[in-house]
Amino acid sequence: MTRSATPGPRPTLADVAALAGVSPATASRVLNGTAGVSGSARTEVHNAVSRLSYVRQRARASRRAKVSSIAAVVCEDGVRLFADTFFSRILLGAGQALRTGDIQLVLLVVRGPADHGSVERYLSKGLADGVLLISAHDRDPLVPMLRAMRVPTVAAGRPMTPGELPYVDADNRCGAYEAVNRLLKSGRRKVVSIAGPPDMAVGADRRAGYRDAIAEADAVGTIAYGDFTPTSGEHAMQRLLEHHPDLDAVFAASDLMALGALRALRRAGRRVPDDVAVVGFDDAPLALHTDPRLTTVRQPVEDMGEAMARHLTRRLIGEVDMPPATVFPTELVVRDSG
Repeated sequence: MTRSATPGPRPTLADVAALAGVSPATASRVLNGTAGVSGSARTEVHNAVSRLSYVRQRARASRRAKVSSIAAVVCEDGVRLFADTFFSRILLGAGQALRTGDIQLVLLVVRGPADHGSVERYLSKGLADGVLLISAHDRDPLVPMLRAMRVPTVAAGRPMTPGELPYVDADNRCGAYEAVNRLLKSGRRKVVSIAGPPDMAVGADRRAGYRDAIAEADAVGTIAYGDFTPTSGEHAMQRLLEHHPDLDAVFAASDLMALGALRALRRAGRRVPDDVAVVGFDDAPLALHTDPRLTTVRQPVEDMGEAMARHLTRRLIGEVDMPPATVFPTELVVRDSG
């Protein structure tokens, strides 16, 4: 008697893309019939679909009598996920909103492209009714994958591509402008910035707010880049001090990068705020415990998480008149650092 072969894992969109030699985004466009893909790429994708016996899985219909589970898909490595309180705060807010409806919140961590297949397999089984997408970068293949699977999704933060996903955000540009404008009006002459990643709208918007204030004051701006971690803020501050020793203020696009900047300034013998003023962004809990206490821009992170969850659940039960974006105001919180 012959044994039947044990079926392997169901092929995913990522598997199709890898076999075809294209990106998951391109494979998704082919399967959606979207224009802008070469004929050879289309042929390779369709051949890969046939060879893998790929069957496209779709999420359940968007109109549901009962929502039971939401997946929070966080695109970060484990170190930053647990070191940056932004993530715990936004998940706390989402969890509080879902608890009233007895909806389970499931955390899926995407550390890189290798995790995309497991996310696709999880969602294709209908184990989550919708997705809260957190910390996705520009051109992340997860976005076209979610759209191809027709999984209702709400993003934390404005996507770089307009109209790509509904989202909840803070007014990052205005918050950054107010912070830098205050530094300039207080008499600081050389205000530099440690900006966030340029492939994330949150980084781009806070950088734009900095530039708005600099241009309005007819000043000269200087920007170094970080990745929202203390180490990147420390390294960026070191570079800025080396190239611009006359700087007297720094706007860091996150409190964690501001913490790194404080370390570099202390090591360089610069007094804060006497020699250099420092302003961060987020109003994370650590802002009350730095030395000196950090002036920062407050964004209502828990409220943003709650709004994301409520927006998604309303879409899932069939409400159609949902706004494409919800943007919360920010508030400048003045403490001792600048």
